[in-house]
Amino acid sequence: MALTVGVLALLEAKPGKEREVEALLDSGRSIVEEEPATRVWYAFRVDASTFGIFDAFEDEAGRRAHLGGRIPAALAELGPELLAKDPDIRPVDVLAVKGG
Repeated sequence: MALTVGVLALLEAKPGKEREVEALLDSGRSIVEEEPATRVWYAFRVDASTFGIFDAFEDEAGRRAHLGGRIPAALAELGPELLAKDPDIRPVDVLAVKGG
Protein backbone atom coordinates (compact mmCIF):
# COMPACT_ATOMS: atom_id res chain seq x y z
CA MET A 1 0.00 0.00 0.00
CA ALA A 2 1.25 3.52 -0.81
CA LEU A 3 1.99 6.31 1.60
CA THR A 4 -0.85 8.81 1.27
CA VAL A 5 -0.81 11.08 4.34
CA GLY A 6 1.76 12.57 6.66
CA VAL A 7 2.55 15.02 9.41
CA LEU A 8 5.02 17.89 9.28
CA ALA A 9 5.98 19.40 12.65
CA LEU A 10 8.32 22.35 13.12
CA LEU A 11 9.83 23.05 16.53
CA GLU A 12 11.71 26.13 17.70
CA ALA A 13 14.05 25.52 20.63
CA LYS A 14 14.40 28.05 23.41
CA PRO A 15 17.85 29.65 23.49
CA GLY A 16 20.25 27.22 25.14
CA LYS A 17 17.85 24.25 24.77
CA GLU A 18 18.92 23.16 21.28
CA ARG A 19 20.83 20.08 22.47
CA GLU A 20 17.90 18.94 24.59
CA VAL A 21 15.50 19.26 21.65
CA GLU A 22 17.94 17.32 19.48
CA ALA A 23 18.16 14.58 22.14
CA LEU A 24 14.37 14.45 22.42
CA LEU A 25 14.06 13.96 18.67
CA ASP A 26 16.78 11.31 18.66
CA SER A 27 14.91 9.39 21.37
CA GLY A 28 11.78 9.54 19.21
CA ARG A 29 13.29 7.00 16.83
CA SER A 30 12.86 4.16 19.33
CA ILE A 31 9.27 5.23 20.00
CA VAL A 32 8.20 5.13 16.35
CA GLU A 33 9.86 1.73 15.95
CA GLU A 34 6.94 0.50 18.07
CA GLU A 35 4.36 2.12 15.74
CA PRO A 36 3.76 -0.20 12.78
CA ALA A 37 1.54 2.34 11.02
CA THR A 38 4.34 4.95 11.04
CA ARG A 39 6.02 3.86 7.82
CA VAL A 40 8.39 6.83 7.42
CA TRP A 41 9.78 9.04 10.19
CA TYR A 42 12.44 11.73 9.91
CA ALA A 43 13.74 14.12 12.55
CA PHE A 44 15.79 16.99 11.15
CA ARG A 45 17.36 20.38 11.85
CA VAL A 46 16.46 23.42 9.73
CA ASP A 47 18.83 25.91 11.37
CA ALA A 48 20.51 26.50 14.75
CA SER A 49 17.25 26.58 16.71
CA THR A 50 14.60 25.13 14.36
CA PHE A 51 13.96 21.41 14.16
CA GLY A 52 11.36 19.29 12.47
CA ILE A 53 9.70 15.93 12.17
CA PHE A 54 8.16 14.43 9.05
CA ASP A 55 6.30 11.15 9.15
CA ALA A 56 4.13 9.35 6.61
CA PHE A 57 1.39 6.75 6.77
CA GLU A 58 -0.65 4.59 4.44
CA ASP A 59 -3.95 5.96 5.70
CA GLU A 60 -5.70 8.38 8.02
CA ALA A 61 -6.08 5.74 10.74
CA GLY A 62 -2.30 5.39 10.96
CA ARG A 63 -1.85 9.13 11.14
CA ARG A 64 -4.47 9.44 13.90
CA ALA A 65 -2.85 6.61 15.86
CA HIS A 66 0.51 8.38 15.68
CA LEU A 67 -0.93 11.77 16.66
CA GLY A 68 -2.46 10.10 19.72
CA GLY A 69 0.82 8.41 20.62
CA ARG A 70 3.90 8.96 22.72
CA ILE A 71 5.78 11.52 20.63
CA PRO A 72 3.01 14.14 20.64
CA ALA A 73 2.55 13.43 24.36
CA ALA A 74 6.27 14.04 24.98
CA LEU A 75 6.12 17.29 23.02
CA ALA A 76 3.13 18.42 25.06
CA GLU A 77 4.89 17.54 28.33
CA LEU A 78 8.37 18.88 27.57
CA GLY A 79 7.45 21.65 25.12
CA PRO A 80 6.98 24.42 27.69
CA GLU A 81 10.47 23.75 29.06
CA LEU A 82 12.29 23.27 25.75
CA LEU A 83 10.39 25.14 23.03
CA ALA A 84 10.14 28.87 22.36
CA LYS A 85 6.55 28.42 21.14
CA ASP A 86 4.00 25.69 20.54
CA PRO A 87 5.02 23.20 17.83
CA ASP A 88 3.66 23.97 14.38
CA ILE A 89 2.06 20.60 13.54
CA ARG A 90 0.43 20.23 10.14
CA PRO A 91 -1.26 17.26 8.51
CA VAL A 92 -0.14 16.89 4.88
CA ASP A 93 -1.13 14.79 1.89
CA VAL A 94 1.68 12.80 0.28
CA LEU A 95 1.68 13.41 -3.48
CA ALA A 96 4.70 11.38 -4.58
CA VAL A 97 7.36 9.13 -3.05
CA LYS A 98 10.73 7.87 -4.26
CA GLY A 99 12.66 5.25 -2.35
CA GLY A 100 11.58 3.33 0.59
